[in-house]
Amino acid sequence: MDAVLYSLGALTLIGGALLGASARVVQQIERGVVFRLGRAQPEPRRPGFTMLIPFVDRMKRVNMQVVTMPVPAQDGITKDNVTVRVDAVVYYRVIDPLGAVVQVQDYSFAIAQVAQTSLRSIIGKSELDELLSNREHLNQGLEVMLDSPAASWGIEIDRVEIKDVALPDSMKRSMSRQAEAERERRSRIITADGEFQASQRLSEAATVMAATPAALQLRLLQTMVEVAAEKNSTLVLPFPVELLRYFEAVATNMPNAASGQASPPAVAEAPRPPEQETHDAR
Repeated sequence: MDAVLYSLGALTLIGGALLGASARVVQQIERGVVFRLGRAQPEPRRPGFTMLIPFVDRMKRVNMQVVTMPVPAQDGITKDNVTVRVDAVVYYRVIDPLGAVVQVQDYSFAIAQVAQTSLRSIIGKSELDELLSNREHLNQGLEVMLDSPAASWGIEIDRVEIKDVALPDSMKRSMSRQAEAERERRSRIITADGEFQASQRLSEAATVMAATPAALQLRLLQTMVEVAAEKNSTLVLPFPVELLRYFEAVATNMPNAASGQASPPAVAEAPRPPEQETHDAR
């Protein structure tokens, strides 16, 4: 009787050990790839409780979440011979667990290496202005370059973004001087355009006032009202410009009139010497 109990106990222990060795729980974010005697099973295990054959099956878990992988900063020379340092970030996820486990040894390391080489290639094919202002196009190019080998590994590249472009200090100073000169040019163009438009308006106003002399007097009175409204001690005395021109014409004509009325001085005839008179009498 005791032997039977011992046998049952031993069998229970062995069954419990086998059950513990064969029972597995797959998380919601994972898929299980089962290798049976070294051969990968075509159907991965779904989330939940699953059973394996002890000592025959081996299961490898694959995370199906989106992975954020930073790409280390890469030094390179752009197409216009400028040394830059560029880093990026890659978002990818596994869509085929069997291919990610069987086709490549370490898909995370493989994606990291492809991202670094692709980033260096993009730097060499692009100019500095494209790296600074046209990043969307470069991000799409990086995504295409990464998606080409990753598709065969069962990996989908979700997004690729360039994070930062580090420039040398000399290039930063040159770009700041260029930007300052550009802003100065724009300010001068705007100022000149404003002066041109103001001159056109003033020319039109002068034409209207020349056709209507009373408008000039009204403008003068309006100016006086505006000055008087300031409550200051300034006294404005309008002085016609025509009066100044009259005084100028009078001052110019007075020397000419004075020179025309004065008579030239008389010149007295000098007396002859005696010898010359005697010679004439002879």
